[in-house]
Amino acid sequence: MKRIAYSLIATAVALALTACDGDDGAQGVQGEQGIQGESGSAGENGANGADGKDGENAQPNLNTGTGLVRIATVPTGSEVTGIFLTEQGDLFFNAQHPSDSNTAEDNFNKRPFNTGTVGVLTGVNFNELPRNLVDAPLHSSDYEKQTVVTAIGQYQILGQTGDKFSDLGDKGLAGGLGVIYGMTSGDEIIKNDMPDFNGFIFESESTGYLFTNWEDYPGGMSRLKMSKSDSGKWNVEEAMMLDFDAVKGTAANCFGSVSPWGTPLTSEEWIVNSEVDTTTNPEWNAPEVNSRLTQFRDFLAPESPNPYRYGYIAEVKSPLADKPVVEKHYTIGRYEHENAVVMPDRRTVYSSQDDTGGVLFKFVADTAEDLSAGTLYGAKLTQDKGLNDPAVTGFDIEWVEIASGTNAAILEWIEEYDGITPDAYVDGKTNYIAMADVQAWADGKQTYPTAEEGGSPVTAGKPMDNRVAFLESRQAARLKGATAEWRKLEGLAINHDRVLEAITGQDMIEGEVVDKAYLYIGIADINKTMVDDKGDIQLSSRVLSCGGVYRAHIDNNYSLTRIEPVVMGSTYRSSLYESERCDASLLAQPDNVIVMRDGRILIGEDHSADWKYNNTLWMYDPKSE
Repeated sequence: MKRIAYSLIATAVALALTACDGDDGAQGVQGEQGIQGESGSAGENGANGADGKDGENAQPNLNTGTGLVRIATVPTGSEVTGIFLTEQGDLFFNAQHPSDSNTAEDNFNKRPFNTGTVGVLTGVNFNELPRNLVDAPLHSSDYEKQTVVTAIGQYQILGQTGDKFSDLGDKGLAGGLGVIYGMTSGDEIIKNDMPDFNGFIFESESTGYLFTNWEDYPGGMSRLKMSKSDSGKWNVEEAMMLDFDAVKGTAANCFGSVSPWGTPLTSEEWIVNSEVDTTTNPEWNAPEVNSRLTQFRDFLAPESPNPYRYGYIAEVKSPLADKPVVEKHYTIGRYEHENAVVMPDRRTVYSSQDDTGGVLFKFVADTAEDLSAGTLYGAKLTQDKGLNDPAVTGFDIEWVEIASGTNAAILEWIEEYDGITPDAYVDGKTNYIAMADVQAWADGKQTYPTAEEGGSPVTAGKPMDNRVAFLESRQAARLKGATAEWRKLEGLAINHDRVLEAITGQDMIEGEVVDKAYLYIGIADINKTMVDDKGDIQLSSRVLSCGGVYRAHIDNNYSLTRIEPVVMGSTYRSSLYESERCDASLLAQPDNVIVMRDGRILIGEDHSADWKYNNTLWMYDPKSE
C-alpha cells in the first residue's frame, strides 16, 4: 500500500498546536538510553550475599550450531530488501514500505523509519567478520520494533522516499527520491516507498554510485553518488532518478544484480498479469482496471500501455555517465523476474520467476558481455525418489531449449501490440497472445490459428514465428517440457570469485581452496504448486510459508545440474495464530540471498507485516552443516 508522508506544513501546524495550552498528549515511544555519565567515587565493599538458586538452562544470543545468526531486524511493516555486499565489505540493505505510524528515532539518524528507507551498515567490514557472532535481539519494546536493530555495526539512513537532498543545490533531487512523474504530463504519479535492489559501483577506493530499484507501477531506479569518510560514515554528494522514457518506463523493479562488467541489471516483476496455465490477462486493456494499472496508464498517457513492453531484465549501460542508457533484454524472456545473475563466463544468465507455477530460466548469450542475442532455456526437474520432505529432497536438472532470438527482432513483434486501447476491449476475448497461439507454436504448426480457432487477432492466420517464446515465456517453457511449478522462486546469487576459482582453478579466495561452485536460491513459500502432489515437484506440506534456501551445483560449463536444500524454515504450525506459525528463531519466508567471499550467505526475510516478529536479515554458514 502506498504510504503518504506528512507534509512540512502539517508538521508545523502540529507543533503550533502543541504549544497551545491543553491536555497532555499520549506518552511517546521510549527513546534510546542516553550517554552514560561519569562514574562517581567508589563506595565501600558490601557483605557477600547468599548463594542464589541454580538457574535453568539458558538460551544465549551466541549462535551455537544452527548456522543462523540474526544480523538485523527491520522496522514494523517493512521487509528486508536490497542486500548488497561490496568488494570492500560494505553491506547495504533497505527497509521497504515500513509502517507510516512508526515514530521512534534513533540517536544515529534522528529520523523515523516511516517510509521507504535506503541504508548501509557502518563501522564494520563484512569481509572480516569472525565465525562466531552474537545474534541481534528479538525486539521487546516499541522503540526496537520501530527501528533497525543490529548485531554488529550501526545502520545509517542514506535516503528516504521523497528526500530532495536540497543541501546539494543543483546536484540534489528536486523531484524527490523514489518519486515518479508522467512521461508526457510531468505530473507526479507515485511517491514510491518500496526500495528494493541495491547495487554499488566504485569510482575510486572511497567513492562510488549506489543504484536502487523502486518497486511499483510505474517503477524506477535512483542513483546516489557517495563518498565514505575515514570514520566509515557515508556522505551523499549527488542524487538522481534514472530516465527510463526511452523504453516506455519500467514497472515493479524488484531485485537485481551487477553484471561482471559493471552494469546494473534491474528486474521487472509483477507487471506480468498471467496465471499458471494462461497467457496475459485479456482484461489488460479493459476500461476499468486496478489502481496500479491505472497509475501506469496515467504515467504513459496519452499512450495506452502495451503489456509486452514490460516484464524483462533491463541493463543500465554507461551507468556512471551523466545520462545512463537503458536497454531491455527481451531475449531473457518475459515473466515475473525476481532477479538475474550472470556467471563468470559473462554469457550464461540465470533468472527466477517469482510467481505460483514459476519456471527457472537460463539464457546463454551468443557473445560475452552482450545480452542482446542468444538462446533461452527452461529447467526440467526430476525429484529424488522416495523423498518429499523439503529439508532433504533435491532435484536433478535438465535444460529444455525454448528458442533463440535477438532484442531487435523481438522488439518488432512487441511493436505489433502498440496502440491497443480500452476501446478495443471485448469481454471474453483477448487482443493479445492466446493459449491457442502458444500451443500451435509448441506443436510445430506452420501458421498461427485463426480467430475462430482461438488465436490472437494480431497474428491470426500469419506464418509462425518465435514470439511466444519471449513474450509468453512461462507457457512456452511449460509446453516444451520445462517445470512450471515453483512457488515464490526468489533471489538467485553467486559469489563470482568463489565460482571462478571452483571452475577454473584460479586462486581467487585467499586462505581457502574452493572446489565446488554453487548458485543459491531463496524460496519464500513452499506451497501450492510445490505441494499439490502433481507434476515434477511433489514436496510435503511441513514447511509451507516458512520457506527455505536451496543451492544449485554449477558444472564446468556454467550449467546448473542439481538443486538441493541448504536451510529450511521451521515446521509450519497450522494450529497457532497465523502470526506465530513460523518459529522466530529460524527462517520465515526468505526472499533474497547474497553470497559472501568466505561462503557464508546473507538472507533477507519478506513475511507479512502482521506476523508477531519483524523481518530479519540473517547470516547462514553452510559449513555448519
